[in-house]
Order: sequence, then structure tokens, then C-alpha cells
Amino acid sequence: MQFLFFTLISITFLTILIGNSLIAVITTTDPLLHAPGYYFLKNLALTEICYSLTIVPKIHVILLVERKIISFTACALQLNRVILFVTCESFLLGAMAYDRQAAICHPLHYATMMNRDCCFKMAIGSWLSGVPVTLGFTTWLFTLPFCGTNMVDHFFCDVPLVLKLVCADTALFELLIFIAIVIIVLIPFSLIALSYLRIVHAVRQIPSAMGQRRAFSTCAAHLVVVTLFYSTSGIIHLRPKSSLSSSMKKMVSLSYIIVTPMLNPIIYNLRNQEVKQSLRRCIDKWFLRKRAAGFSPSK
Repeated sequence: MQFLFFTLISITFLTILIGNSLIAVITTTDPLLHAPGYYFLKNLALTEICYSLTIVPKIHVILLVERKIISFTACALQLNRVILFVTCESFLLGAMAYDRQAAICHPLHYATMMNRDCCFKMAIGSWLSGVPVTLGFTTWLFTLPFCGTNMVDHFFCDVPLVLKLVCADTALFELLIFIAIVIIVLIPFSLIALSYLRIVHAVRQIPSAMGQRRAFSTCAAHLVVVTLFYSTSGIIHLRPKSSLSSSMKKMVSLSYIIVTPMLNPIIYNLRNQEVKQSLRRCIDKWFLRKRAAGFSPSK
């Protein structure tokens, strides 16, 4: 069974790396995709790659070796990166919602509202948003006293599982991290909800049904990704010591660690004609180069 899991996770991991790398490459190299929406999509793809690289390689090691261990320092570092990239993705999804709102509600001012400087600041802000929380809570958690069992009943180090190993009163830590997570989730989610309320209001003013469908279709992929992200990660992180069974926690965690990063590029590619056309152009250029190299004149 471990070999079967190793094979399935390896295939999924390769899909994550290839799919998200393709999005990052084509949105960088194709001038037609140098729009704000694709800039945030590239950052989302990079976040998914970093998040998967934080956890999946260690899962591979756990499935292959006899002694399934992780050092204290490696556990702290892994937890640090998990919080950082989850926070980054949450704020990036909020930025993408604001971008969609600007495009649909203010099309004439879109280029001014979402200029390069604004997009860069929003992306950097998303990447750095989790740094204070990550450093503060990881340092605090791993300076608490640990005693008794040192078994983490999971395939990676996460806050609820590490918290169970602490032999001290963690009420204040749980309260503060709950407040931090609510803020991390609430700010982007409120921005997303407000953006889509304004989008719905603006789309309802469009006279033709075809125009309404086109406007909503530009938001469909983002809505699916938002639903996947918040419905899975929120279950675990909003309740550090929830009553969910160990198996259920592992299944939910596996869904947002592997399944969601794998589905994101698929969702955006299937719903976005410009991305598919750009990918075809990249493939055609690659074949043309190979053909030109194969038929190069000899001396």
C-alpha cells in the first residue's frame, strides 16, 4: 500500500510541478498574457509549487524508509513554510478578486487602477503578509515544553498536531492563533465577497444575456479555486484542536496539499482560451525550432 501511495502521490506531484510551471512560464514569456490577472495567476502558481515542495518530498521519504522520523528543526521549518504559503495564497485570491472587480465594474479605468506598480505591491504584500505570523507563532510554539510522546499522527507537521505534543497550558496560544487565522482568512475573504457583490451588481446592468454570461465566465475559475481553498484549509486551521478524527484530518489535509494545487492549473486552463492559445503557440514554436534544427543545411 505504501508503494501504491508513493506512486499516486508522485504522479500528482509531477502534475502539480508541470502544470503550475507551465502557467508561470507562459504568463512570463508571452507578451499577450502580461495583464494583471495573469500576473496574479503566475504568483498563485508559484505559491502552489512552493507549498507542494514544502511537504510532498518528505511524504515520499516517509513512504519509502523504515524509520519515519523528522527532526525538531525540520518540523519547525516545515510548519513555518506551511503557514507562510497558506497565508500568501489567501491574500493572492483576494487580490485576484479585486482585479476581476476592477475589470468588470470599471473597464475604462482598469489600466489605471491595476497598473504595474499596483500589481507589484499587491503581489509583494501577499508574499510578505504571512511573515510576521509565521515567525511569531512558530518561534513561540517550538519554545514551549514538549514531553511524553513525540509521535506526530500525520504525514507533515501542522499546528493542531504539534500543539497536542505540548505539555503546558496552550489556551493563550490557541486564542491568539485563532485570532490571527481569522484575520488572515477574514480580510481576503471579505474582499472577495465585496468584490463579487459589486461584480454581480455590475453584471446585472448588462442588457444582453450573452454579455452577462461572458462576464461571469471570467470569474468562474477564480470562484472554483476560492471554494476549494477555503472549504478545505479552513476546516483544519480555524479549529486547532477540533474533534475531527485523525483519518479525516489527513484526508482533508491531503486535499489542499495535493489535490487543490493539481486542480488549479487545470481549472484555469480549461476555462481560459487565452492561456490555451498561448500554450499552443509555445508548443508550435518548440516544434518549429526542432524542425529547423533537424533540417539545418550541412557544409
